[in-house]
Amino acid sequence: MQALGSFTILLFDIDGVIRDVAGSYRRALQETVAHYSGWRPSAADIDGLKAEGSWNNDWDASLELLRRRGAGVPERDALIGIFSDFYFGGDPQGDPGNWRGFIGDEPLLVEPQLFDDLSAAGIRWGFVSGAEPPSARFVLQQRLGLVDPPLIAMGDAPDKPDPTGLIRLADQLAAGERPGRIAYLGDTVADVRTVVQARLQRPDWPWCSLAVAPPHVTKRAAYHEQLRQAGADHILETSRAVLPVITQRLHG
Repeated sequence: MQALGSFTILLFDIDGVIRDVAGSYRRALQETVAHYSGWRPSAADIDGLKAEGSWNNDWDASLELLRRRGAGVPERDALIGIFSDFYFGGDPQGDPGNWRGFIGDEPLLVEPQLFDDLSAAGIRWGFVSGAEPPSARFVLQQRLGLVDPPLIAMGDAPDKPDPTGLIRLADQLAAGERPGRIAYLGDTVADVRTVVQARLQRPDWPWCSLAVAPPHVTKRAAYHEQLRQAGADHILETSRAVLPVITQRLHG
């Protein structure tokens, strides 16, 4: 049996982990549902749906909330257009300087220094997110100043909890070597289940699920318990806490 390597791969979700999307993606979801139904789902309504582990994509979550409300369900492409107008407020493929949507209201949950510190510790890192590529690149490259960060975004792989994207990026970062640990930090049941599924598909690799509650959650203990029940190996209080956890717990 091949011995474990000495390095760790740490992969991040973006929404709820790298940036707070309560006032952007989640607000766009709420406004999109309200646009079609007149009903604006609460944060608890959205959390309840996402706790099922199958609604990581916010477009599909919007459609599902409309279905459950008994409202008329639009064509998916039409809904995506409305959602995009709320979120980007401009051409998603265009100049971010022209965006006027909710994307401008996204507090960062980590500092750029985190990634320098991870690299200095010999940790190989990247991002596996369901966010649209322009949105993901905007926060990673323009706001955090990361240069060509390793990224799997919407459309690059099947939606989580399918582990295809997670496995692909881990394999890319391993570069033929054997990692000592592959950890994924996410904020939803779907993120945790992605690691669980990766462990089933690649049982020869040392997977670890790290989880954090997104900032908008008020009943944090209950949310943490949902993540544990889904299979999270370790709960963080904040995304910033990942550095001591990954260096002490996973390297220790």
